[in-house]
Amino acid sequence: MSESRVSDEKNNEQNRPGRTRDLSARQSVRIIDKIATNVITVGGLFVILAVLGIMAFLVAVALPLFAGETITGSGAFRVAAPRSDLLSVEVDDYNTIAVLVSKDGVLTPVHASTGKPLTPLKLDFEGAEASAFGRTLKGGNVAFGFPDGTVRFGKIAFRTQVLPAERAPEGLTKINERDLTDGKVVFSKIPGDQVRKIWVETELKEPKEIAPVGTPIVKLDYKVGGTPERPSISFATVDAKGVARLSLTETKVNLLTGQTTSSVESVVLPDLPRQARIVDILLTEKADKVYIGVEKGFLLRYDTRDFEAISLVEKRDLLPMDEKLTVFKALIGEESIVVGGSKGSLSIFFQARLPGAATSDGLVLVRGHELERHAASVSGFSTSQRSRMFTTMDSGGNIWLRHATSESTLLRFKMKDMIGPRRFIRLSPRDDAIVATDEKGVVNFWKFEAEHPETTFQTLFGKVWYESYPKPEYTWQSSSGDDAFEEKISLIPLIFGTIKGTVYSLIFAIPIAVLGAIFTSEFIGPAVRSVVKPAMEMMASLPSVVLGFVAALILAPIVETWIAAVLLSFMLIPLLLLLSAYLWQVMPPRVSLPLSGFPKLGLVFFVIILGSLLGYFIGPGFERLLFGGDFKAWANGNIGIATPMLFIIFYPVSFLLIAFASERVLGYGWRQKLRQMAHSRGALYELLRWSGTLVAAGVLSWVTAVVLTALGLDARGGVIDTYVQRNSLVVGFAMGFAVIPIIYTIAEDALNSVPSHLKAASLACGATPWQTALWVILPTAASGIFAAVMIGMGRAVGETMIVVMAAGNTPVLDWNIFSGLRALSANIAVELPEAVKDGTLYRVLFLAALVLFGMTFVVNTIAEVVRLRFRKRASQL
Repeated sequence: MSESRVSDEKNNEQNRPGRTRDLSARQSVRIIDKIATNVITVGGLFVILAVLGIMAFLVAVALPLFAGETITGSGAFRVAAPRSDLLSVEVDDYNTIAVLVSKDGVLTPVHASTGKPLTPLKLDFEGAEASAFGRTLKGGNVAFGFPDGTVRFGKIAFRTQVLPAERAPEGLTKINERDLTDGKVVFSKIPGDQVRKIWVETELKEPKEIAPVGTPIVKLDYKVGGTPERPSISFATVDAKGVARLSLTETKVNLLTGQTTSSVESVVLPDLPRQARIVDILLTEKADKVYIGVEKGFLLRYDTRDFEAISLVEKRDLLPMDEKLTVFKALIGEESIVVGGSKGSLSIFFQARLPGAATSDGLVLVRGHELERHAASVSGFSTSQRSRMFTTMDSGGNIWLRHATSESTLLRFKMKDMIGPRRFIRLSPRDDAIVATDEKGVVNFWKFEAEHPETTFQTLFGKVWYESYPKPEYTWQSSSGDDAFEEKISLIPLIFGTIKGTVYSLIFAIPIAVLGAIFTSEFIGPAVRSVVKPAMEMMASLPSVVLGFVAALILAPIVETWIAAVLLSFMLIPLLLLLSAYLWQVMPPRVSLPLSGFPKLGLVFFVIILGSLLGYFIGPGFERLLFGGDFKAWANGNIGIATPMLFIIFYPVSFLLIAFASERVLGYGWRQKLRQMAHSRGALYELLRWSGTLVAAGVLSWVTAVVLTALGLDARGGVIDTYVQRNSLVVGFAMGFAVIPIIYTIAEDALNSVPSHLKAASLACGATPWQTALWVILPTAASGIFAAVMIGMGRAVGETMIVVMAAGNTPVLDWNIFSGLRALSANIAVELPEAVKDGTLYRVLFLAALVLFGMTFVVNTIAEVVRLRFRKRASQL
């Protein structure tokens, strides 16, 4: 008793008026709180720094795409002037040796960067001088036409061998810090205590008689093909009389004796205009087309696929009437033709298959690109062996490095000390140097770096007209089996695919997640909610690769097989859920209220299963009735009319219109009558009203579909088109399943955070629980629900594995729900392992990552701003 009395006295003493209670925290609590605050602050700063670091890294890798090109070295020198006119200039892969090729067969090799002469070589033309010259783009194969009407083939090839440094010959003459020579061969020091040996090797074959004796060959182009056992040469020639010929040479090699036999077959190209001054003749690698450029500014295109029936299929004007054709050359692949004019114009033409083409093969030449004009007549040209880069030269000695697809002028050079009227240029095999020379022996040499000439904002984010395409398009295609393939690197199809996958997944996920959150928050008790919410949150832990695997290998085949049943289930399940809700209202409260917990939730699942089963059993009949028994054939446009799908699409719209009109017409009076009825009877009348709305909506939707079909409107070709197995519908299912837990959890928290007094006030005023949820709870929690949707969108935008496995990875630009897509994240995952480090594709993929980073950052930032607004608004209630 005494201890209790003492304690009471102490409490009384502390609670006396005038005495203040010590409410300060203990020192240890304050220290721990301060430490936690600092740790959280530092952690948050590190998170911000990590995000900024990732962004800085992505920017650093992607930025060189737009860095431009630079000149790294140059030189000008003079060598002994050739005794005969020049035909060409050649350079090796390492920009070590340049070779001047003369008409008399003399080859003058020089050190490319210093001009030091090497020992000349001689092709034995038997005293004749070449009147025409042709070369293949790669391999060092050359051809010479002669005044006697013959053609001789040969090689001017650069040979390379890597040797240990100790195997280099003694007594070499030093050229510069890197190179030494013995007069014929150049030895270059390279890392690893090695030397690279480079020399020129020549070969000349016996003449082939092509034109009548004494008729000079003036233009020549040729290609090498076939196999090592049966090599073939295709070449096109024009003689001094203006006769154009296509010739095929087939060589057979006896593998036992090594003996070779060859035969030549020639045919004259028909319909060549008389007295036409031919600028050049071009032959494709497969010898299936021949192009002839005429000085008056037009070309002739021949179809040579049938050697016995060659025909002129197209005559195309290239230049205005007042401008002459001066350059007529092909880029790698022989699809694009570069056309230069006497007034400095420069255009690129290629074939495209256009509707209504008047040619026999359905192809027409189109002007795909118009490039920057030279100030003077275009007089020289050299193309890249690797890309769509090329060089042009005008009569004023200006050399421009260009890229065809991007239509950009990369670098500009000016010849120095050139005095000869005939000038020649050559772009090096590795696209890193240019050699220019004139017939007086003056040589100019430039080295440069052009790592990403094809990348501009236009090629990355705009429409580009690629070879053989009928019009400019957004295209992504990064690889092919053809050496002449051009990377197509527009990011727009990938951005569109990301948006498309996100939209369809949210269309599937938002209604389920938000309605589920409303249901568990407002219409079931805490016991059920304590089970449902953790189960939904656990769904978020499922690995996306598992969802993608299930979607690709299980869900996609099922949907393809039962597509009509799936579509029917989409309609049946919502209708059955609404029907069950109205029937639930018909039940007396004494029956329905005790069943409001798990039994009601079980009923929901039962109705969903029932709707799925009904769709499964009724689906085939539904498909026969509306889609001719084959939905995929209907979607492809092979059978049926547009009315059925238009009916399905406009049915929800018609239902909402009729429901709105019904509310406006009946409105308050109808609700007053319902309040005067017994509960079950009023619910039954409401059910009948809903059923009438369904029927009226069906009639209105069908009439609308018939009228729109008569007007020519068809859903096919838009959101519905050709069906492929791995499509956006499957992605919407799988990715929606991944997004639903996120949206549901945040939305449910937002609904539960609405102050209870608002709900109580609404119910006290006579509102039903559904009216309270719809008109009080939902508007109050709208900001939180919006934030949930935005965070779910951010999750969908960045999804990778589901899209990789279930979307088909087709970078197409259409909203067809039955076609695939390629998202930014999926594209990075698929292509980055194969991309060459620091190459164009590698850096473009990092740019795609930067774009994806920006998209998710914007989405999440908007969600956070809305969430903060929600918190501020909720705190004021």
